[in-house]
Amino acid sequence: MMAAEDNAELVVALERRGISDARVLAAVGAVRRDLFVDPSYSDSAYLDTALPISCGQTISQPYVVAYMTEKLAVSPDHDVLEIGTGSGYQAAILARLCRHVYTIERHEELHLAAVERFRRLGIANITAKLGDGSSGWPETRLFDRIIVTAAARQAPQLLLDQLATGGRMIIPIGSRLFRQRLVQFDKSETGVEREDLLAVRFVPLVRGEG
Repeated sequence: MMAAEDNAELVVALERRGISDARVLAAVGAVRRDLFVDPSYSDSAYLDTALPISCGQTISQPYVVAYMTEKLAVSPDHDVLEIGTGSGYQAAILARLCRHVYTIERHEELHLAAVERFRRLGIANITAKLGDGSSGWPETRLFDRIIVTAAARQAPQLLLDQLATGGRMIIPIGSRLFRQRLVQFDKSETGVEREDLLAVRFVPLVRGEG
């Protein structure tokens, strides 16, 4: 079956699971997941499951990617910070929805491979850096949205500090693999509000460069 047909079936499956944002579904349908998975898992690229990638990391389950993207509520004028580039799949989807994606990865092998994928796909509105994502973007600036693709014990204050007023961060919180919750943080002039979303399983957020 052609990748386009596989992607179309994936979008239908996501709709059945409750993803309703038309822009998110269109972005998922436009980004070929098979280009972001390890070739040895190409036959499983369009299954709704997480898959291993290099450096002991994973490419997230499509439903979780779509759910996090939908909850992030990205607008075309937003600048988005992603912590944990991984294969680059999440960033490629976000790039179709926002003004610019800034993504940081601690593993050099993953960083270089993702940058090459973005280049081959002609995605011009992604800036990728190698570094410690738990410390946020190295240059001082604020972001409209922040998405974290690794689990932290608590929301890193450095990331909350880089979230603009009116901004939103989606991050897995939890110290154990089976006790993680996806959490939404909304920042206003009066403080930060937290909303717990759903149970998830992510690799841990690690301090320091790879």
